[in-house]
Amino acid sequence: MIDWGAFLVVALASLVATAVVVSLYSLGLRLRFLTRPDGATGEPVRPRIATVLSYLCFALSAAAVLFGIYLIVPALHA
Repeated sequence: MIDWGAFLVVALASLVATAVVVSLYSLGLRLRFLTRPDGATGEPVRPRIATVLSYLCFALSAAAVLFGIYLIVPALHA
């Protein structure tokens, strides 16, 4: 017999986790290519905080993926 309550919990958790990982990665990409014109030369420059936050978003999304792999592979936590 299928436990539909547990199935629904797993399905919702998977959807939420996927949305979080994809959102973090896309935010990291957006921040990585965020530029503004330089006041003196007019050339595009990237703010340092945007670069740091983009790397943070990439690190968090990679950590979430690695944690998911850790949960799936029993040899890693047995």
